[in-house]
Amino acid sequence: MMEEAKATSFDELRNRIAEARETMPKRLVQAAGYVLAHPDDTALGTAASIAKSADVQPSTLVRLAHHLGYDGFSDLQLVFRDRLKTRASTYEERLHNLESDNDPEAIEATLLGGFISAARRSIDGLEANLDPGQFTRATEVLAGADTIYLIARRRSFPLTAQMAYAFAKLGIRNMMVNSAIGISDEILAQATSGDAAVICSFSPYAPETIAQAGYLAERQIPFVAITDSAMSPLCKGASVWLEVSETDFAGFRSISASMAVAAALPVSVAERRRKNS
Repeated sequence: MMEEAKATSFDELRNRIAEARETMPKRLVQAAGYVLAHPDDTALGTAASIAKSADVQPSTLVRLAHHLGYDGFSDLQLVFRDRLKTRASTYEERLHNLESDNDPEAIEATLLGGFISAARRSIDGLEANLDPGQFTRATEVLAGADTIYLIARRRSFPLTAQMAYAFAKLGIRNMMVNSAIGISDEILAQATSGDAAVICSFSPYAPETIAQAGYLAERQIPFVAITDSAMSPLCKGASVWLEVSETDFAGFRSISASMAVAAALPVSVAERRRKNS
């Protein structure tokens, strides 16, 4: 069990877990990653349902709670329920909108409404949880770079495409690392200590992205991580990491909140450079 007093707020708990990651057994890391990435489900679910979704045993959740200084899992769950209280009305309203149309003849509208509702919940979560200080520090890291390297794959790829377009329009030198001819590592090898990178990845994390994050960390090249949890493998080597959790609809997860960050970051970097000059 950790010697420190148990965390009483979600933000404090998230930071505590991030600090304890290296000393936690693999299964506890897995469970912690799930509850941080799905705080609403953790607040409302049972130990059995949460454990099933996290692909661990219910006893693992109890061990996690004890490791973090709580009397049991229900004690740990109170932190997630307290977080939810301030957003309960909005959450219930979104659920009502999502479930209001069950007419088989209007399935297209139901699907569209579901995705719009999920996008709104993602944006609401981003507004409530993203630390403005972290965003400022991310801006500072990138504003001082000669070249900004952009790394993402699979679902995250559109984020770097958006940033590449915006950086180019703003006159900021950047390089997308993904290569159709298989020379991504060679492109990244050109980065120097005067450069920086933005790396985007969400669970399940792309192995190539994790490897390239480790490569940058070894070379002491700063990078900003946009990811979904304090337990993300990107956080360990990142100069700054921005946590963005997306709400899914029917198992499909959008990038609405992540795209808002990807749109804002280049403009923030350009403005910081203008002030610095």
